[in-house]
Amino acid sequence: MNTLVDLPGWVLPDPMPKVTFGIIVLNGDPFTRYCLRSLYPFAHEIIVVEGGHEDTRAVATPDGHSVDGTLEVLRRFCEEEDPQHKVTVITKDGFWQKKDELGHCKTHQSRAYAERATGDYLWQVDIDEFYTADDMRRVLEMLACDPDISTVSFHQIAFWGSPDIEVQGWALQRGMDEYHRLFKWGPGYRYVTHQDPTVADEKGRDLRSLKWIRPSDTARLGVHLYHYSLLFPWQVDQKTQIYKEQHPDVCGGIVDWAKSSYFKLGHPYRVHNLYYAPSWLKRYRGEHPSEVIRMMSDVESGRVHAMLRDNRDAYRLLDSRWYRAGSFVLSYFDYVDRGYRHVRRMLSEVRRVSRTTVRELRSKRQGGRHRGGV
Repeated sequence: MNTLVDLPGWVLPDPMPKVTFGIIVLNGDPFTRYCLRSLYPFAHEIIVVEGGHEDTRAVATPDGHSVDGTLEVLRRFCEEEDPQHKVTVITKDGFWQKKDELGHCKTHQSRAYAERATGDYLWQVDIDEFYTADDMRRVLEMLACDPDISTVSFHQIAFWGSPDIEVQGWALQRGMDEYHRLFKWGPGYRYVTHQDPTVADEKGRDLRSLKWIRPSDTARLGVHLYHYSLLFPWQVDQKTQIYKEQHPDVCGGIVDWAKSSYFKLGHPYRVHNLYYAPSWLKRYRGEHPSEVIRMMSDVESGRVHAMLRDNRDAYRLLDSRWYRAGSFVLSYFDYVDRGYRHVRRMLSEVRRVSRTTVRELRSKRQGGRHRGGV
């Protein structure tokens, strides 16, 4: 059995499943080094694709790189914190192609790490997402015990402005908090598309059509994806600019959303960037991955520079019983709204079938009359 040096007393299967972690990053600081540290003990290799696609020009250098020094951080990590040479950095001078043959974004960047993967599994990770060490150990144990597992997905816990504030909403409760992240990998396997992440085996089968460990399955084990995508103001500023350019049809108002609902709480029940649906804040009192705790300590002490959001307005909301009551009512009415929409769909289907049946009966009657007349 192998015992991880960084995790005293924890024993992993021997041999440990060989996992390739794949990361796309543009302007990833301060997350970059902490994300790599959190993955390192569990990794067969970590392949990082740095740079943006064609619609990230507003937040990238003229040749497509991060403007916050992320590429230098990656190179310094390889020099100073990669004794086993697990980390590979892939970049290019120029922007990555935006869309794949299906019209989806970021696939070419994901394929850049997938095509170089030598592990038995491919685990896709955003630079601002983390897992607890115990959860990662559980996942590796699961893979070791059942090599037929083809895909593992997770529910996220999304954080807003601070690690002690969680954001929830209708869109998240309806499945937008589900992330397909871990895939079996081998000769002939192909990374199909990034949105949603899809991998096919050597026979062309979508791995989610085989032995798929669903988000509800990992949640029952207490395993979650900790997503810090709305933690720092600069993240929100950068991402809203990218999303507006990347998906103008569905994110045309996202910059205005950020101004009115993140940088100030003008609409306290539209606080998630899936702004077309109700959302709300709630206190988070659970655990965090150790590297996130370390990152926040470094930020708050000034050892790492990152601007924090002034959350006094958010805490006032969270201390208000009226806001908490409103959040509870909204959460409840999500199910009411879903039921209403389900009934409407059923009634629409009944009307459609009824109209089709009436048309068929009329057609038969008319056909009968014509035959009788002959």
